[in-house]
Amino acid sequence: MQWFFTLSPVMQAFLLSLVMYSMTALGASAVFFSKRGNKHLLTALTGAAAGIMISASFFSLLLPAMEYKTSLPVYLTVTLGFLLGGAFIVCSDLALSRSDLRFRRIGDRKCALLYLAVTLHNIPEGMAVGVAFAQACGSQGSALTAILLGVGIAVQNFPEGMCVAFPLRAKGMSPFKSFLFSQGSGMVEIPACVLGAALATVVSGLMPWALAFSAGAMIAVVCSELIPECYAGNKTLASAGVVFGFCLMMILDIALG
Repeated sequence: MQWFFTLSPVMQAFLLSLVMYSMTALGASAVFFSKRGNKHLLTALTGAAAGIMISASFFSLLLPAMEYKTSLPVYLTVTLGFLLGGAFIVCSDLALSRSDLRFRRIGDRKCALLYLAVTLHNIPEGMAVGVAFAQACGSQGSALTAILLGVGIAVQNFPEGMCVAFPLRAKGMSPFKSFLFSQGSGMVEIPACVLGAALATVVSGLMPWALAFSAGAMIAVVCSELIPECYAGNKTLASAGVVFGFCLMMILDIALG
């Protein structure tokens, strides 16, 4: 494990992005064995991933962003960056929801919207991990929190891969094609991770903006996708998962930070 901490932030982000993508592919591969997933397992995993991402947005992204010196007052920089990240996701959702007629031409609208929404939301998630590694700057403790953030997203990616593959399979698509489409939604995290780490490393002035933007985007994703999805399944399991995920990330972040 020690060799990992000697790598550049870009290489660290690239390697962890492969793990994140692999979890999406692993979740999607379940379509070869069944047309339906275990709802309780999906609910618990989605809730835990939501809790981890909420906690990471504050402890691993917003708090470090506030420590940077910027030309604007730091509270203004962080607030604007957070708003831009949230606005990116909100505008993306609006653009997708207004594309009804186009989706009707290619088949089931709900499946197409779900696929594009997941793919689009994976971009800021990947960037968040890349930025977190760039922010670590060789600090082993900070790098560990960046790893944990990536693991949290990877945990989310497993049920996410299932949630994309199973509706496609249920609509009559072959298992292989359902798998290909689903794993493809997670592949965008690889270039997003690398790009986030590269930009934040090269242009240090972008670091607080990138951290805050990633936090806003992640919170918006959690609120628009993960929370409604897991609470629609089982409120008790969802609540337990969110609390557990948040506490896990918080304890490890504080202990390692």
